[in-house]
Amino acid sequence: MLEITPATPADLPALSALITSLFALEPDFAPNDAKQQAGLRMQLADPERSLVLKAVDPAAADAERGIVGMLTVQLVASTAEGAWSGLMEDVVVAATHRGLGVGRALVDAAEVWAVKKGATRMQLLADKENSPALAFYDRLGYN
Repeated sequence: MLEITPATPADLPALSALITSLFALEPDFAPNDAKQQAGLRMQLADPERSLVLKAVDPAAADAERGIVGMLTVQLVASTAEGAWSGLMEDVVVAATHRGLGVGRALVDAAEVWAVKKGATRMQLLADKENSPALAFYDRLGYN
């Protein structure tokens, strides 16, 4: 059974590995484990303004710590809304678990968290050349 929970510092290597797989699809970024883990640590250290979510499939023997997906969301000030906006990025699901609802579950959990924090709008970052991700976001209504 899939579990969506906040990540912990112990998850950093597995999460960084997922980000590396994402950056392989996005030519604007070069994988750098040290920078990726530093950015994740910064987000973990500020739970009032950011959240790192992990998707765990306890039966996924091929995944480190069972982590098969992740997403980060941060609060940013929206001048259009005069309120907080949730900014999602680093949405990535292991190839073995794509098409199974993992990404949708992560986005749903991020939206719930952002609303609880006072966000009135959601935004996301996606590389314009990552057409599978763009199609996924379009199916979720982020167009």
